[in-house]
Amino acid sequence: MTTILLLSGGYGIWRNHAGGVARAATQSAQPAPKVPVTVATVQKTDFPLYLYGLGTVTPLNSVSISSRVAGVVNQVPVEQGQMVKQGDLLAEIDPRPYQAVLDQAKAKEAEDEATLRNAQVVLNRLSTLLKKTFETQQDVDNQQAVVTTAAATIEGDKAAIEAAQLNLDFTRITAPLTGKTSFRTIDPGNIVQAGQSPGLFTVVQLQPIYVSFTQPQDEVSTINKVFASGPVAIDTLGADMKTVLASGRLEAIQNAVDQASGTISLKATFANQDNALWPGLSVNTRIRIGTMAGAIVVPDEAVQHGPDGLFAYVVGDDGKVRRQTVKTGPSDGGETVVTDGLSQGQRVVVGGQYRVVDGASVDPTPTPGAGPAQNGAAGGAS
Repeated sequence: MTTILLLSGGYGIWRNHAGGVARAATQSAQPAPKVPVTVATVQKTDFPLYLYGLGTVTPLNSVSISSRVAGVVNQVPVEQGQMVKQGDLLAEIDPRPYQAVLDQAKAKEAEDEATLRNAQVVLNRLSTLLKKTFETQQDVDNQQAVVTTAAATIEGDKAAIEAAQLNLDFTRITAPLTGKTSFRTIDPGNIVQAGQSPGLFTVVQLQPIYVSFTQPQDEVSTINKVFASGPVAIDTLGADMKTVLASGRLEAIQNAVDQASGTISLKATFANQDNALWPGLSVNTRIRIGTMAGAIVVPDEAVQHGPDGLFAYVVGDDGKVRRQTVKTGPSDGGETVVTDGLSQGQRVVVGGQYRVVDGASVDPTPTPGAGPAQNGAAGGAS
């Protein structure tokens, strides 16, 4: 009986051990789980080339408004910070003193014209008597001098009238250009002096508007070449370097490099119809200097940095990744040009690389928002 029990127990132990070994073998035979990754398809496209810089918005014209005559301010019909058109009334100085001076000048002209007419009549009479030898030539010459003097006096009167009229006109201060006014420094009732500083306010032109910016001196030859070939497009960008605030064209290049900073100054013009650009605003600038035709392009995230240089993970037809050494060119707008190592149609890993090793099986998911070319079948690894 004892022998039977021992044999039975030994068989049970052997059976349990054999079952465990079989389960372990079955589990080890199962493939490793696939690594989930995000992929994008290598594209072949024309890649724009840009130069970036930092600029400042400056008005095309900025005018400090001052009074050209002295007097009491009667009215300031514009609001502070108001948009005005050329010729709009900005302020009015009391015109009465200047109107009085103009009236006096006109009265003086009328008096001198009467004197001239009388002197001319006398000259005509003396000239007639001279023909009859009743007057001397000297008397006629003296009267001719009187007429000439009276005529010169009238010319002086006309000049005085013009000056008085000009001062009267200066009592109405109008906008010299279309633009936006600053905060004013005077109110109705204040007394102003001719040309006093500071001025009454400032008017700046917003449309069009300038952006002044700089580029490294190493880019001077490239910029000059592009500028000479035709209009050069330029964009101003927001802080994210992606949002385009306004688009314009390069207007001028400074005639010398700033040796202190090693930069060249440039100026661009923008229509600025929506007033996106404001005087004094700092903006990022982007000049298009050319295009790389038929460039191999991948998302920036596809290019990884390794101890041996740059590489990308390429997904093959068998669902496995391999590490591919690459060489890159310019990068812009979230995309990088690959000059060597990749070809159009291949799939590259752009997300989840930290869990990927060379030769690993992956579960690829196309990049969100990818077009039909990126969602299609990829070419095999070469």
